[in-house]
Amino acid sequence: MMGKWYELAVVSTCPHYMERKRENPVIVAMELQHVASENNFTKTASRLRNGTCTQMSKVIGLTNTPGRFFHHVTRLSADVDSFLVDSNYDEYAMMLQLSTEKPSGNLTTIVKLYSRTMDVRPAVLDDFKTLVKHHGMSDDAIIIQKNKDDCVSGEQVTKPITT
Repeated sequence: MMGKWYELAVVSTCPHYMERKRENPVIVAMELQHVASENNFTKTASRLRNGTCTQMSKVIGLTNTPGRFFHHVTRLSADVDSFLVDSNYDEYAMMLQLSTEKPSGNLTTIVKLYSRTMDVRPAVLDDFKTLVKHHGMSDDAIIIQKNKDDCVSGEQVTKPITT
């Protein structure tokens, strides 16, 4: 899973997350780098926000289960378990994220489609839609993100943000 990926499609049970994604449905470029001396990796995501290309980095913890990762979102006080559901590693990856906000106990499901390029074969998108339905969400709700800027290609000046 290490290397460069593009987040092409998302869907979530969280209305606030979906609203934010609908307002700015741009492809997010991300780079995953393993930290050899530690049991984690770094995810650096680049995206256009308010007209400026920004980078956000977070440390993702590895677990003893292959394909399962963990991180905490401080802003929401949420623990997030991520599961690599399907991937051929050279072309696409489908990720399921389950989170619980504290202290409210709100549960959220997010399903994401990643690609090594800025598009996927129709069969991969069909498989993604099947996965979304399997997790109780409508494939009509899927947000297919667009390449609306040069941020994902790295051509704009970036402003780093660390979370």
